[in-house]
Amino acid sequence: MMVRFPSMRWFLVYVVVELAAVVALTWAVGLGWTLLLLLAAFLAGITLAGSQAKRQLIRLRAGVGTPHGVLTDSALIALGTVLVVVPGLVTTALGLLLLLPPVRPVAARLAARRFTVVTPSPKPDYIDGEVISVVDVEPPAIR
Repeated sequence: MMVRFPSMRWFLVYVVVELAAVVALTWAVGLGWTLLLLLAAFLAGITLAGSQAKRQLIRLRAGVGTPHGVLTDSALIALGTVLVVVPGLVTTALGLLLLLPPVRPVAARLAARRFTVVTPSPKPDYIDGEVISVVDVEPPAIR
């Protein structure tokens, strides 16, 4: 019996997209330039991630901005850094986009449309039921 996981499907999509991007770029500009572009994008992403993380720490220490905005910005910087480190041209490009300061507010607005915050209901939930008390009684002794 074979067990299928939904994450395997997403991994397969990731591999196919990244492989197609590298093959297309190699066909267009050659293997040497493709490898050089991959290395340059990775180094640019790591450098940008470091500078944005440092900038974010300074903002957190200074107390600049709303807590929600700082938290969202920090999460997008972390996601961008992870995408830069994950191998592949497409993920590195997405990570670089998320690390650019002008892009993060747009990404935050798009994410806010997609995900909604669940707030507790004004009335607490309760279970309607009855309590039945059971008393154990010893049976009368037989004479």
